[in-house]
Parts: sequence; C-alpha cells; structure tokens
Amino acid sequence: MKSTVLRVDAFTNTQGKGNPAGVVLNGDSYSVEQMQEIAREVGFNETVFVCSSDRAAIKLRYFTPGHETPLCGHATIGAIFALFNKKGSCQLEIETGAGILPIIYEEETQRITMKQAQPQFIDFKGDRSALCQSLGINLEDLHADWPIQYGNTGSWTLLVPVIAPEVLDKMIPNPTVFPDILKEIPKSSIHPFAVVSKDEAVYTARHFSSPFSGTTEDSVTGTASGVMGAYLLNHVYENDHSKMIQVNQGQHVQREGKVLVHIVKADNGDHEISISGTACLNHSFEVMIKQKRTE
Repeated sequence: MKSTVLRVDAFTNTQGKGNPAGVVLNGDSYSVEQMQEIAREVGFNETVFVCSSDRAAIKLRYFTPGHETPLCGHATIGAIFALFNKKGSCQLEIETGAGILPIIYEEETQRITMKQAQPQFIDFKGDRSALCQSLGINLEDLHADWPIQYGNTGSWTLLVPVIAPEVLDKMIPNPTVFPDILKEIPKSSIHPFAVVSKDEAVYTARHFSSPFSGTTEDSVTGTASGVMGAYLLNHVYENDHSKMIQVNQGQHVQREGKVLVHIVKADNGDHEISISGTACLNHSFEVMIKQKRTE
C-alpha cells in the first residue's frame, strides 16, 4: 500500500528553506499505527495528517518519526497552505491535541496565522552545569538575568536564554543525555535563544529535539517560538500589554526561516498567542506502508 505525501516548506517562500513538513491529506484512510509508520518513513521532524472532525472544520494529527505529538506549528502552517493555497482567504477552526484553535489564511500575502494554546511554565530546577555540558557551552554563556523555564503552548520545550547569538553557533548537542537532565519533563525538547535586537524585538534560536522523537534539530519551530514570545513578555517586556516578536531560525542547518509571534497579555495574566508565517509547496512523493490497518 502506498501513501502520497506532500512536502511543504513552512516559514519561508523559498523551496528547500524553512521547515519541511510532510502533509497527508487523506488522514482518515490510515490507522494510528500506519500514521506512525508513514511519519517514520518520511523522516521529517513532523508529518501531519488531515482528518475529519465533528468539532471543527478539520482535525490535524501530528507525528514525529518516534511518536504522536499534540501540536506542531510548522506542520499546521504546511497543512493549511496545502489545503487552501490559491483558493481564497479563509478563517476556520482546527481540532488538535492541544484543543480547538482558530486559523486565518490571507491569500494576498499567503500568510497563515494560527492561535496557540494558553502557555504553561515550569521552572527548571536541574543541574545547570550538566545542561550546559549537554549543549556544548559554558555556564557563563547563559543569560544571567532571565530564567531557564519549561514552556508549553501545545508541547513542552525548555527555554534556555543565552548571552549572544554566537553562543548558538558553537552548540554541539548531546540529546542522549537530555532525559536525565530534564528531570521535571524528561521528554521535553530544548530551545536555546538569544537577542538580536531587544528594541526591535528580533531574536534567533535553535531547537534540539527530544531523543524520543527520532530527530535531532528542528530548523524553524512554531510552537516553541510561540511560548518563547509569552516568556519574553513575562520577563523582558514586562511593562508591555502586547508585543510582536520576530524569531529567525534555521541558519545552523542551512534552512533559514522566520516566525512572527504576536502576544497579548490580559489583565488576569492570561496570554493570547498567535504565530504566523508563509509556506511553499516543494514536491510530492509516495511511501510504502507495510503495517496493516487494524482499526
């Protein structure tokens, strides 16, 4: 049995840049086991399956090569682009493992905006020296004034602020030791970032996958950028009610891309977070499925 997969490059207008997502438009045709097999064969950081929903316009299911994940920003951008490109602007809601989320597609700019779930944060209380060693950096490379925290707007990542973009350049991660260091959330990814321009709210980042996911580094990360935006509003732009932040990522894996993050902080402390970006179709291909459908 064969499955047709679209490769959509998200957070870019240039083929081969940004973050590639596998998009399978007929997700209802496959069992969970088959979805996982397809994602493993595709090998991208995430493959998304477009399924039917009785709660929203569509349901999206996201799989790394190693496991299903509740939400993926770049795969959402890729799926919406594949579905609605050149069909006119639209607004809709999608069902995800992180809840029902609104989406806007603007035909003129080809920009897709997705709302993310309410952010959650947990302080990192582990060994900072071991964390630095796992990334190939030194303790003095960490930003002295900003905390290291786990953040979640759909999936957990460890936000690690460093003093300069050059620190990101020298990182050589050892993901095999991540679970032992990340004792609070062993399956978390790690998202180190640095300031490019505080006044202009421009940042740069890298994203290292959990070893459980079967991948190593994500080129441009939507969900991590979103929760990073909420973190920055809490710790850097504390006096601002809202902020637009630009996150540049991917240059370390030769797949540059850009995520725009818009954060609004309510009086009760809640955040409204959305990320936006563009995408382009790269090509389509087929993968063979050995697993028989069991549901």
